[in-house]
Amino acid sequence: MTEFQLLKNMQPAPDAVREAIKEKPGFGVHFTDHLSHIRYTREQGWHAHTVKPYGPIVLDPAASVFHYAQEIFEGLKAYRHADGSVWTFRPQLNAARLNRSAERLALPQLTEADFLGSLSTLVSADAAWVAAPQHDLDEVSLYLRPFMIASEKFLGVRSSHEADYYVIASPAGPYFAGGVKPVSIWLSRDLKRASAGGTGFAKCGGNYAASLAAGDEATANGCQQVLFTDAAEGRYVEELGGMNLMLVTSDDKLLTPELGDSILDGVTRRSVLELAPQLGLSVEERKIELAEWCERHAAGEIVEAFACGTAAVITPIGKLVADDFTIDHGEEPGEKTMALRKTLLDIQYGRTEDTNGWLYRLA
Repeated sequence: MTEFQLLKNMQPAPDAVREAIKEKPGFGVHFTDHLSHIRYTREQGWHAHTVKPYGPIVLDPAASVFHYAQEIFEGLKAYRHADGSVWTFRPQLNAARLNRSAERLALPQLTEADFLGSLSTLVSADAAWVAAPQHDLDEVSLYLRPFMIASEKFLGVRSSHEADYYVIASPAGPYFAGGVKPVSIWLSRDLKRASAGGTGFAKCGGNYAASLAAGDEATANGCQQVLFTDAAEGRYVEELGGMNLMLVTSDDKLLTPELGDSILDGVTRRSVLELAPQLGLSVEERKIELAEWCERHAAGEIVEAFACGTAAVITPIGKLVADDFTIDHGEEPGEKTMALRKTLLDIQYGRTEDTNGWLYRLA
């Protein structure tokens, strides 16, 4: 692994400020004292591995990222364990997904060693920003955001010959304010997030930009998230604006849309599917028609629904709201939903044995 040069921030946040932020971090609104950075050019490859003071990024106005949206990112968390050590969860999967995204967006590949090094060096420098949970329901962590941008000064339509990779870190509480309670999701009929042959499987900003108008529509209809259907027919449920979808049946099956060009291979999604059999759930990954959800819920066969992702972990879904119908799963989280959530969080925070080897020590 290439060594990262540490350029210490000589004006870090005062201890009192940092501790106050950790007490009430919100989500994605405060940032630590440092960031990781690696530079890429065609001539030199990846070089200049550095952890340096957090601050503005200076780019030429003609940088490709501004004009052709050559950009990808990842999201994962660092967790403080009871002994004071700091760990993250399955980062090798994030490294592999970053490279799948890079290939689709015509950006350079980054080695797993560089990806892991960028995390561990940054978290080691900013370990004081990782809060310790006060109890089992405390969902505090340090959210890590690796991202790569095309930075060449050039206005021709081709892949950039220069790129920059960064990692920034943000103290995080629960993604949804108000604790763990079922959210309402809005069915987007006309607006689509992604399509076959597109970039839906990649973690790039354009996918999220494509979801924002539908997200605003959801908010206007009293919902916290939006659900997208397939672009070709509008028959099949796919994923939410930033999370994967799961359904639980009365005969203990866990249903989720199968992966394809338009659905992100979520690390939390994959982990839930691997944990499900331990809780007595058999897994089905397949196409799921919206009509099936409606009909089987009405028949008492689909009894729970939840969304999952790194930021929100596992979030119960109370209602699916459309302009002409509502599926109501109730005001209390489902039993299987909460059992999966607890099992996952207990592994991440080191409260139970990591028999799968999923944890990776950062500091």
